[in-house]
Amino acid sequence: MSSPAMIAVEVSYALPDKQQIVALEVAEGCTVFAAAQQAGLERQFAELDLATSKMGIFGKVVAKPKEQVLKAGDRVEIYRPLIADPKEVRKERAAKIKAAKTATS
Repeated sequence: MSSPAMIAVEVSYALPDKQQIVALEVAEGCTVFAAAQQAGLERQFAELDLATSKMGIFGKVVAKPKEQVLKAGDRVEIYRPLIADPKEVRKERAAKIKAAKTATS
C-alpha cells in the first residue's frame, strides 16, 4: 500500500504588527481547516481560535473550510475578526465630508 501523494501549500495569519506564513507538505485531499491546524499558528498567536476563524484561499473566503480540499500551491489565509464594519466606516466618512462642505458654504 502506497502512502498518499503530498502537495505543497502555505498557511498565513497576520496581525497589524506580526505576520506568519508557514509552508507545509500535506496529504492530497487535505482540507483548508486541517492545513490550518497542521500549521500550528495558534501556538504563536494566543488569540487565534481556528474553530471560529473565517478562512480563505488567496483572498477568497471559503464557506466550509472543513470540507474545502486544497490544491498544490494554495495559500490558506486565516482571517481576524473585523474591528469595525467597513460599510459603517464609509458612511461615517461620507457624513463628515458632507458636513464639512455644508459648514464651508
